[in-house]
Amino acid sequence: MKALMIDDEINVRFVMKQLGEWAKYGITTLFEAANGQEAKRIIEKESPEIIFTDIKMPGMSGMELIEWLHTNSYTGKVIFITGYDDYSFMRKAIQYNSFDYLLKPIEAEPFNKALAAAVEAWKKEEKERNNKVNEEMESVQRYRMNQVVTQACIGEHVDELEIASFLPNANQYELTLISFYQMHHAEPYVQQLAAELMKQEWGNAFALQNDINLCLVISIESYWILIEEWISQHFDIPVRLVSGKPISFLKEIPRSFQDLQKGLEGQTYRSIHRVNDLDDARRMQDIVAYVETYYMEELSLEKLANRFFLSREHISRKFKQQTGLPLSKYVINLRINQAKTWLTETDESILSISLMLGYQDEKYFSKLFKKVVGMTPFEYRNAKEKQALTSRECETY
Repeated sequence: MKALMIDDEINVRFVMKQLGEWAKYGITTLFEAANGQEAKRIIEKESPEIIFTDIKMPGMSGMELIEWLHTNSYTGKVIFITGYDDYSFMRKAIQYNSFDYLLKPIEAEPFNKALAAAVEAWKKEEKERNNKVNEEMESVQRYRMNQVVTQACIGEHVDELEIASFLPNANQYELTLISFYQMHHAEPYVQQLAAELMKQEWGNAFALQNDINLCLVISIESYWILIEEWISQHFDIPVRLVSGKPISFLKEIPRSFQDLQKGLEGQTYRSIHRVNDLDDARRMQDIVAYVETYYMEELSLEKLANRFFLSREHISRKFKQQTGLPLSKYVINLRINQAKTWLTETDESILSISLMLGYQDEKYFSKLFKKVVGMTPFEYRNAKEKQALTSRECETY
C-alpha cells in the first residue's frame, strides 16, 4: 500500500514520517508533498490509498484537495492533521467523507490508531469493491451463456466452440429441460444448480431468455441420476423435468430442444416436489392474475397448464368456475376493455391498437370489437369524442 503526507512545514512531515508505524500496517511506499498542487500530481501518478493532509496550505488547501478527490471518486482514506480546532473545518471534512481529523501537535498513539483504522477500512471496502466487480463480471458471463444457449435452442447460428467453453469436455451430452412453476422466482435456483454442476464438472444449467420459467441443463452422459438427486435435495419448490436422448454434437441442440418442448407440452415429464392439492385454490388465483397481466400475449390452456402445473382440463373447468367465463372469452373482454381505454385516451390508430392487443388482422379485430361492444372501434371513438365535447359545452353554459 502507498501513503501520502501533505504539509507545507517540512518538520511536520518529518514527525509524521518518524512516528508512523508504516511497515506494521502494510505501507510499503511513503510520499511527501508540500501543498495541494504537488499532492495532486502524486495522487494522479501513484494513487496512494492513505492520505494525511494539513488543511491550510499555500496554493491549494487541504479542503480544496479533498473536494477535488471527492469529485474524482477517490476510494482511499483521507485524514486531516491541523492546528485549527474549528468546527467549520470538521463539518466540511465530514461532508467530503474524510476518514479522521487529528490535531497538532501530532502524538504517536492517536496517529497510529488513525493509520491502522484507515488501512483496515480501506481493505474492507476494497474487498467489497472487488467482490462487486467479480459479481458483475459473473453476471455478464452468465447473461452471455444464457443468451448463446437460448439462441442455439431456437435455431439461430451460434459458435459451437463458445458453447463448449461453458461445459466440461465430453464425447456425449444429455439435455434436460426443467420447468418451474410460474409464480416462483427461478433464477436463484438455476444459478445454484449451475454452480454445483460446474463445481462437480457434471455440466451446466442455462436460464432461457425467451422463457423465464425454463432452464436447460446440458450434462455429461450418465451423470443425470446424480444431478436429479441433487435437485430433489436442494430445491424446495416443485419442478418438472423432461430428458432427451444423448447428443454427440452441440449443433444438435435445436432439434433436441424441440423434442424436449414437445415432451413438456405432451405432459411426458417427471415431477420433483409435486404441488399439493391443497394449493389448488391459490393456483387458480395465480392463473387469473397471470391472465390479467399477459392477456395481450398469446394464451392457451396448454401454455397455462405447463406454467402452473395443472392439466388443461382442470384449468378450463376451474377457470370458468372462478371467473364465470371460459378462458377465451375472458381474454377477449380484457382486450376489448383495454381497446376502449386506448380509443378514448390516446390517438393510436386502430391498426396499432389491434397489433398491441395481439391481433395481426385489423379487420378481424374490428369485427370482434363490434360483436362485443355493438359498434366498430372507429364508431366507438367518434361517439366518445362527441360525448366529451357535449359534456364540455354543458359545463360552459
